[in-house]
Amino acid sequence: MKPIVLKSTTLNRVAYDAGRKLLQIEFRGGVVYHYVGVPAEAYEALLAAPSKGGYFNRVIRGRFAYARQTAARPLS
Repeated sequence: MKPIVLKSTTLNRVAYDAGRKLLQIEFRGGVVYHYVGVPAEAYEALLAAPSKGGYFNRVIRGRFAYARQTAARPLS
């Protein structure tokens, strides 16, 4: 997964693995979450959204299983 830096007040970076449908999001505070089962269309729409945080809250948060990453490690 190649991380992409976002222009957002909420989200810092994202990375996506299409084969696993795994979306990795790093929030501005440095916390990283993995969201599973996210379709490529949702990831592409997130990148294109004028408000990344708003899109995340409407489309991803609460709709996909997730796990908080406990160890600090770079998006890759």
